[in-house]
Amino acid sequence: MAAVHGHLADGDGAPLPFQRAVDALSSARVRPEVEIDTTTPPKRLASYAYALEATVVVDGDELADGRLILLHEPAGHEAWNGTFRLVTLVRADLEPEMATDPLLPEVSWSWLTGALEARSAGYTEPSGTVSRSSSHFFGGIAERPDSTAIEIRASWTPSEGTGGVPDVAAHLAAWCDLLCSCAGLPPAEGHEPPDRPGGGVVPMPKRRG
Repeated sequence: MAAVHGHLADGDGAPLPFQRAVDALSSARVRPEVEIDTTTPPKRLASYAYALEATVVVDGDELADGRLILLHEPAGHEAWNGTFRLVTLVRADLEPEMATDPLLPEVSWSWLTGALEARSAGYTEPSGTVSRSSSHFFGGIAERPDSTAIEIRASWTPSEGTGGVPDVAAHLAAWCDLLCSCAGLPPAEGHEPPDRPGGGVVPMPKRRG
């Protein structure tokens, strides 16, 4: 397992629950396929924010990437129904035939919810979008193979635990599982997502060659 490294900018002025949440993210250990680091969070989304970016790398190939942002409003936020919020953007290239699968958006969303459930990462108020796109190349770049991409934008409110601090390490682990699912990798051992209605585990995409 790889460790996350980072620090809280202007940490002395941040509320203690947020500092503890950031410390938990910074000390978390993630799947070895996930290369993760801190990045500058966007401004004006919340009073306090902390951001991570990650890439799934297997045999030197980058298979998926994304960003995870932890937001905090000490007085709470009506739309969040809580004081913390997690926001993510995940992107990955898929095999072209997956673009025609009518169940792809639902299955992709279930990778997120299934990962949260498998990691026992409690959450409420989930929302998001799943987008897919295909690219075809012409002229001077016509030799490039057609490509299909998926993009998941999501946010959710993590359930708060002791001292009002959510178990953000579990949410980070679930997010890494989502990245790996988008990259076509199997679930981490012992953290397989639950079966979906109708039976069977949610299928994973094929890895691009």
